[in-house]
Amino acid sequence: MSKVSEPEQSNYEELLKYLAQQLVDEPDEVQVAHILEDRSIVLELKVSPKDMGKVIGKNGKIAQALRTLIKAAGLKEGKRVMVEIV
Repeated sequence: MSKVSEPEQSNYEELLKYLAQQLVDEPDEVQVAHILEDRSIVLELKVSPKDMGKVIGKNGKIAQALRTLIKAAGLKEGKRVMVEIV
């Protein structure tokens, strides 16, 4: 597992950041980092501790919706993308 630094964010990274910023009270605290693994890209979403519940949602429904949207965006570009909320 290795971190990659690319000058531009991909569409799915921008989408995840935008969606998370719309959900939280502190949008400036939203950060998205990516990690390349064997055949996939893992996006790590970091938000303020007090906004964590808003991103996860009841029974994890919002988190699952975010994962589904990002996975679909990645598949559109031919990539396997997963989201981890840290």
